[in-house]
Amino acid sequence: MLEDRRLEVLRAIVEEFVSTNEPVGSKALTERRGLAVSPATVRNDMAALEDEGYITQPHTSAGRVPTDKGYRLFVDRLSTVKPLSAAERRAIENFLQGAVDTEDVLRRSVRLLAQLTRQVAVVQYPVLSRSAVRHVEVVDIGNDRLLLVLITDTGRVEQRVVDAPAAVDDDAVAELRRLLNVGIGGHLLVDAPSRLADLPDQAAPLLRPLVSVVTASLLEAVVERPEERIVLAGTANLTRHPADFPGSLHSVLEALEEQVVLLKLVGAAAAGPGTVSVSIGAENDLAELRETSVVRSGYGAGLDRGPLAGIGIVGPTRMDYPNTMAQVRAVAKYVGELLAGGPLRR
Repeated sequence: MLEDRRLEVLRAIVEEFVSTNEPVGSKALTERRGLAVSPATVRNDMAALEDEGYITQPHTSAGRVPTDKGYRLFVDRLSTVKPLSAAERRAIENFLQGAVDTEDVLRRSVRLLAQLTRQVAVVQYPVLSRSAVRHVEVVDIGNDRLLLVLITDTGRVEQRVVDAPAAVDDDAVAELRRLLNVGIGGHLLVDAPSRLADLPDQAAPLLRPLVSVVTASLLEAVVERPEERIVLAGTANLTRHPADFPGSLHSVLEALEEQVVLLKLVGAAAAGPGTVSVSIGAENDLAELRETSVVRSGYGAGLDRGPLAGIGIVGPTRMDYPNTMAQVRAVAKYVGELLAGGPLRR
């Protein structure tokens, strides 16, 4: 365990380097960071921090910069994720509340997060294996045709028009609605196929042909569309400070073009809503991303299901971790609440 004073010196080095992007010397720390010790004491603490691998000296006679290990200790020792101001919270809420459907919510959220953090923002579409059926509505639209509306707890709405095999009356529509909601209402979408397959046998004999047609149509509605899994914004933000990527910014940008890479980055957000996880530098498995940090959280939740999907940012290891973590957490919270508040079209 580091002494409290050395931890304070490390914190000051991280904050100064993030702010200036210049190696930090003992004189700058004592003058600008309000450390209540002499420059000589700070130099001794910096030497100890360097020996333990928390900071490094990029050039002879230069100041020190944090290492991945130093950033990790800095993040781990944050007592709490700083709260956003009331104005920041209102701005997020107002921006997202204007969304008209689920896709609009996610596209607004990724643009907003990129603007707030000035990093690359990534949002994953709700994982259907963690989505449940909220309600199935059946509407008689005339000419022996029915409108089926399937609403999930993630705000997804699917509609299908079905031609009934025979004339239907109000009683048949009501019974069909009851069967569907008892059969799959409140259950995960991944369980829907097996439950729908059992419904015809549970219906009255005269209603079975209609139930069979309807369940076949609903099965199509629960098939996931993999091309709609990721939304990305703010890639150009990485080019603002190319020196933050001494290896190759090009390789970072190429990696971010791969959807499977993005899914792994934000899909690894095992932490639920309200919890933020951070992977720093070499903690990222992909070699091309060893000069980046990923700050992520899950959004949305259901009983025993964990987060519905992940949301996060990718940026250089030299980032403002306290603010970035607060912004990711806040946007994730609002996205989850907005999707849980009622059905949104998709």
